[in-house]
Amino acid sequence: MQLLYDFIRRHPTGVDTFWAVVLFGFSVLWVIQVPVGVQARTAAGVIVLLLSLVVALRRRMPERMLVLAAVLGVVQLVLDIEVNPADFAMMVIIYTVAAHDGSRWASRLALLGGLSAATLAQVRWPMEEAGTGGRIFFTIVMSATFALAWVLGDSIRTRRAYFAQLEERATRLEKEREAQAKVAVAAERARIARELHDVVAHNVSVMVVQADGGAYVLDAAPDQAKQALETISTTGRQALAEMRRLLGVLRTGDARESGEYVPQPDVQQIEDLVEQVRIAGLTVDFKIEGTPRPLPSGVELTAYRIVQEALTNTRKHGGPEAGASVRLVYFDDGLGLLVEDDGRGAAHELYEDGGADGRGHGLIGMRERVGMVGGTLDTGPRPGGGFRISALLPLKPAL
Repeated sequence: MQLLYDFIRRHPTGVDTFWAVVLFGFSVLWVIQVPVGVQARTAAGVIVLLLSLVVALRRRMPERMLVLAAVLGVVQLVLDIEVNPADFAMMVIIYTVAAHDGSRWASRLALLGGLSAATLAQVRWPMEEAGTGGRIFFTIVMSATFALAWVLGDSIRTRRAYFAQLEERATRLEKEREAQAKVAVAAERARIARELHDVVAHNVSVMVVQADGGAYVLDAAPDQAKQALETISTTGRQALAEMRRLLGVLRTGDARESGEYVPQPDVQQIEDLVEQVRIAGLTVDFKIEGTPRPLPSGVELTAYRIVQEALTNTRKHGGPEAGASVRLVYFDDGLGLLVEDDGRGAAHELYEDGGADGRGHGLIGMRERVGMVGGTLDTGPRPGGGFRISALLPLKPAL
């Protein structure tokens, strides 16, 4: 049965042609039996043939077949060719046009023709033996039959349009979900990239400075070289721990499920960060103004990463004699950060237009982090030389 159903769906015109031949066969029997002259019989045969053609081509050319059926109906009235089996094609074409997603004028014409067909037929060929009441009843029944065919076709057209709309909506929602998933993936990649940059850039920078210093004093001051190696070891372990946490998030989607959980840095650890940088050889003046208090985790992490990146940039670009200062200011509605150095300062292209030649990602990451918590960031050369990074992080994100 499934094979037959699939064949019918693939060859609708062939199926319609089969039923047209069946209708033509029954109609020819009527033509042969009707007691009329040769000319009338020939005209009836032509009309029967054309009405059968209407059935055969109803789905390929519904509007044209409707017009042809209407013309044939008028010709029947004019030539006095009574109602015959081939007139069933008129009901079929009315249903087809109503179900077709075509011009609405054709659907209205089909409804009007169906409602008037029975009345015109009774006027032209009245049923004398049925009486007035019987003729009225027959006319109403036939008109209702034609109307029912139109209603059924229009209902199928509406249902088809409804399902098409549902499919379109489902497709659109699927595309929107894919787009949202891509945006979420891009945002997660950017977040992880910022974390990796902050972790790798800072810790590797400390390790490089200590390695260079240790190599320089290896022979003259073995104790200092040993201390530098210990700092490199400690810094390397910290970097590995944080990278292990990030990789755990990538594998499991949740930092708590990773093999080794490392808490996110906060404002209280900035002092440890400053001390680590001092050990690495950079002079840093650190001050806290206002009353320290707990802050939202996003603000705490952002503040820590800004200070970390700023001090890393000072070591990279400030020169060997550079010094830095870090100020944390607690306001009623937020946290202020000011990191300055008196070194040579970063090259212009590193803080303008997002960096150049793949550089300047640290400042880009700063702006992204500050933007995520609704804060403001100002970076650039400091009057008198050096570089300044100023940030204001609100306690509540901007609406």
